[in-house]
Amino acid sequence: MITELLCTAVAVGLYLNTLEADFCYDDSRAIKTNQDLLPGTPWTNILYDDFWGTLLTHSGSHKSFRPLCTLSFRLNYTLHGLRPWGYHLLNVVLHGLVTGLVTAFSRPLLGGGPWSLLAGLLFASHPVHTEAVAGVVGRADVGAALFFLLSLLCYARHCRLREDPHRSFQSRRCEGGSVTRCWAWMVGSLWCAAASMLWKEQGVTVLAVSAVYDLFMFQRLRFRQALLLLVGKKKNVGVLLSLGILASWGVILLSARLYWMGNKPPNFSNSDNPTADSPHFLTRMLTFLHLPAANAWLLLCPEKLSFDWSMDAVPLVRSLADWRNLHTVAFYGGLILLTAFGLCGPISKAKETDGKTHVTNGKSITNGNGYHAPDTNHNTDQGLPKTTLNGSAGHHHCPPRMSLPPTESLVLFSLGILSLPFIPATNLFFYVGFVIAERVLYIPSIGFCLLVTVGARALYVRVRTRTCKALLLCLCVGLVLLNGLRTVQRNKDWSNEENLYKSGINVNPAKAWGNLGNVLKNQGKMAEAEKAYRNALHYRGNMADMLYNLGLLLQENERFSEALNYYKLAIGSRPTLASAYLNTGIILMNQGNLEEAKRTFLTCADIPDENLKDPHAHQSSVTSCLYNLGKLLHEQGQQEEALSFYKEAVQRMPRQFAPHSLFNMMGEAYMRLNRLEEAGHWYRESLRSKPDHIPAHLTYGKLLSITGQKTEAEKYYQRAIQLDPTKGNCYMHYGQFLLEQSRLGEAAEMAERAAELDNSEFDVVFSAAHMLRQANLNEAAERQYERAASLRPDYPAALMNLGAILHLNGKLPEAEANYLRALQLKPDDAITQSNLRKLWNIMERQGLRT
Repeated sequence: MITELLCTAVAVGLYLNTLEADFCYDDSRAIKTNQDLLPGTPWTNILYDDFWGTLLTHSGSHKSFRPLCTLSFRLNYTLHGLRPWGYHLLNVVLHGLVTGLVTAFSRPLLGGGPWSLLAGLLFASHPVHTEAVAGVVGRADVGAALFFLLSLLCYARHCRLREDPHRSFQSRRCEGGSVTRCWAWMVGSLWCAAASMLWKEQGVTVLAVSAVYDLFMFQRLRFRQALLLLVGKKKNVGVLLSLGILASWGVILLSARLYWMGNKPPNFSNSDNPTADSPHFLTRMLTFLHLPAANAWLLLCPEKLSFDWSMDAVPLVRSLADWRNLHTVAFYGGLILLTAFGLCGPISKAKETDGKTHVTNGKSITNGNGYHAPDTNHNTDQGLPKTTLNGSAGHHHCPPRMSLPPTESLVLFSLGILSLPFIPATNLFFYVGFVIAERVLYIPSIGFCLLVTVGARALYVRVRTRTCKALLLCLCVGLVLLNGLRTVQRNKDWSNEENLYKSGINVNPAKAWGNLGNVLKNQGKMAEAEKAYRNALHYRGNMADMLYNLGLLLQENERFSEALNYYKLAIGSRPTLASAYLNTGIILMNQGNLEEAKRTFLTCADIPDENLKDPHAHQSSVTSCLYNLGKLLHEQGQQEEALSFYKEAVQRMPRQFAPHSLFNMMGEAYMRLNRLEEAGHWYRESLRSKPDHIPAHLTYGKLLSITGQKTEAEKYYQRAIQLDPTKGNCYMHYGQFLLEQSRLGEAAEMAERAAELDNSEFDVVFSAAHMLRQANLNEAAERQYERAASLRPDYPAALMNLGAILHLNGKLPEAEANYLRALQLKPDDAITQSNLRKLWNIMERQGLRT
């Protein structure tokens, strides 16, 4: 117990500094923008959505059904919202629990003392775990590992209690359990396996690992013996029943999983898995064979780690002449040799305990927990051990405490944990959405740590001198210390996104520079962000996301022509990138290219909603395109056409889309069509979706005023001002309402305040001037007209109105000058011409006209 606690403490201690870390990389998408975490979202949505909040049956879903992990995120959100420390704390606690279970599980396999401690410390400190523990989305792997080990422990207990129906009552009592308890542990193992799969898909492989444990650890069979057990004439009903239940449960879980995700595999982009997209069979085969070797190297030597191994981080192996094929051959050669050693090698006659060697009397029949009954019949590999496979053979006694499992069995079992959970990531059965993912190695690393410990223990037993034994122990301690130091160093990389992306530049420069650009942009470092985006495009010029992000940055810096060019390049690289269409259309609309803007918005709306990288973001952009298209038509007076696009936007908007502006614009369109009841409905819907939406307060107030509900209307205007007392537009609308009520003094006060607060906003200043003029405050109106004309000196209406107020105020030469400037800009304006003739008549009577 002390060993387990020590290893758990080390595991937790190494990651304590991550509690201050921010969300990084995929955390934002899985947590910050995942609607399934919000209290207002029915929790049952978790059962129908994938890990990222996309409907499982959607063509763009990654099909990653992990409801227990998502449920844990929702629990975190309920307790403390989006504060990262709580998410990190739970990850660290789970890692500590897994480490404790690894240590406890290794005790009956390796014995107490230094070897189970070494296995636990190796697992606690391995740097490849950093992504799974320090990255919040890695919780899926950590949680799956927790239930993976619980399932394995339950199955080991089931094996120890499994009864032979031919044994006597006394021997059953000696075994320590009843049939009910035995199969209760089996049920517990099956449910833990299901829970592991519901944390992450690879958890289901614990059923195969349990079968390996039963045959080669508990029964201690060789390959031929295992075959005879499965297909021979003499059967062990209990063992076969256990294995049959494991296989059946695996089929049930996998079938349910396939059905639940729509009976379709996920689709991934070329950059996620470039090998799968290669048209050459040789390239695909050589690269897919090489990737497990590359993953194994990360376990052996975790010096180079990265947050992302996609794109060209691991170049394709295109020919047999590629030197990396030597690594592949060496990896599979070693794997085959170790497997052959475990399956076919003779069982060692030496008891391997905690470093001491004892000789036994031949082979033994284990109960899986350091106990076995001696083989009094001296069976060999030529036949099955009678006490194991033939329930009617021999007389049974209570098994005494004997040797630990032999090295051969331990090697085979360690390889099982190392390889079987990794099989789903090999692209053997279906293509996966990554090249290398360090967090996928979390469960396989259990087998790796056991394998290293078994090798160290076997070497320790065989060396003769104390000096060599001491040296070996020092090397083991040094390995744990080096791993721990590397883990602490790697934790610093995961402390924030900027450090994380900088650390990945030497592995995946295109993706790292691009993500770093996003971070720098959010920090307001625009020049540095632009440089980072251009660096990313230098390494990979066709990255649609980077082209789009650079365009977005240039648009924010009002470099619209450059931004437009990059948006078009992004669309060329990825024709389904709806956000690029959206921003292209907005720039075109602002530049006055209305027809081209319409075509762009319509093209975006027609993009097929299939095989998309981020369906939620795509649907939001499409909805925004429809909204902007409707707004453009609305401003052109085409209200019916605008409403048709608004309605389509309502039908297509995703759950996370904020609809208040869309609903408000629908209300305005109905208002212009004088369909006031429908307008009121959509104004109320806008306020229901966002109770502090100021434009909806103002437009609904105007509607209430028109329908004669003056008191209610005034409340909405006043509420808008309370929501944002610094917004001049609110005072301007309220002033217009007061003016209509002939409350001229109050209206003038609101107009003055509006112009003062928004003195750089032409529309506000111009409207305030109008209101002051209507209130007969001509001197104040003159000041505001002058300010409006200075804001837009090329706007004829501003100059004409300034001329008119100067005319009224008796400043005739100044009025003449502004009328003439207005006519230069708009020579055919009848009102200005009429006002100018009247002015000239007055000036002529006063002798002022030359």
